[in-house]
Amino acid sequence: MITKERVLEVLKEAGVLLEGHFKLTSGRHSDKYLQCAKIFKNTKYSEELCEALAKQFANDGVEIVVGPAMGAIQMAYEVSRHLGCENYFAEREDGEFALRRGFSIVPGQKVLVVEDVVTTGKSVKEVLSLLKTMGADVVGVGSIVNRSGGNVDFGVPFKSVITVDVESWTPEECPLCKEGKSEPIKPGSRKI
Repeated sequence: MITKERVLEVLKEAGVLLEGHFKLTSGRHSDKYLQCAKIFKNTKYSEELCEALAKQFANDGVEIVVGPAMGAIQMAYEVSRHLGCENYFAEREDGEFALRRGFSIVPGQKVLVVEDVVTTGKSVKEVLSLLKTMGADVVGVGSIVNRSGGNVDFGVPFKSVITVDVESWTPEECPLCKEGKSEPIKPGSRKI
């Protein structure tokens, strides 16, 4: 079992934790941002962390790992490699998540949904909705980083490699904005 200290060491080495003035996808501001995509720039990071996550679902009979595009495409692959099963990614089509490129779910198939970091769980919830309409038996949701603060419920087991608490504020409460020394930047992939 990977230790919290080791996970933090990997995240630091990979350059995942950024410090500054950030506008999060939720619209809130923070002085820290987790750029989890950097985990996948080198397989030595992704292999270790995805294996740790896969071990948590090893006894659930997972047949397919699905990740929302773009952020969880590589992650779905790496987790599925450790579980010895297939992997798909859901991508947006006309603003909604869909399985394309010949990917399909047979009703009753055991599916694990993965995401690199979960804050509000918006993308994961959309993928879960899609999979349920297809008849998937979703065994759980897995993330490398859980920064939801315990405020997300997917209706299935949710497991992560590490839980990280990052303070955030509404724009009106943001101490960095009140100082007036910086404007928040939006480093993530989703447009607000």
